[in-house]
Amino acid sequence: MEQLLGYLGLGLMLGLAGIGSSYGTTIAGQAAEGALKKDPSKSSGYMVLCALPATQGLYGFIAFMMMAGRDMTTDGPLLFGIGLGVGLACLLSGIRQGKICAAGIQGMAQGHDVQTNTMIYAALPEFYAILALVATFLV
Repeated sequence: MEQLLGYLGLGLMLGLAGIGSSYGTTIAGQAAEGALKKDPSKSSGYMVLCALPATQGLYGFIAFMMMAGRDMTTDGPLLFGIGLGVGLACLLSGIRQGKICAAGIQGMAQGHDVQTNTMIYAALPEFYAILALVATFLV
């Protein structure tokens, strides 16, 4: 049973983080696609904002790599808790970050100079994904 929990935790860690990044980048990408029709000259700025939610998947992968070598027999329940925590933090922060980036992309397309502010706002949900990753170093 402990081994099952450990493997499930690793799967949740990697899977949920990847899903969060996929959703976040898709949300921002859809906004960028619409914004390109209005102002294609800012496509590089749109691309930067679209890429920001991809980091949550990287955090999940790094945490996965750090925990994959642990003994599933003794650390299974611990890995399940870590995996669920990291996975959920990355899932939700990736989605919310994508929504912030999408709003910034829409603002840029309307002629507002909001790219820097959007990156700062997008760093706020990112912080919690980073905290979840750092917590894996402490276990």
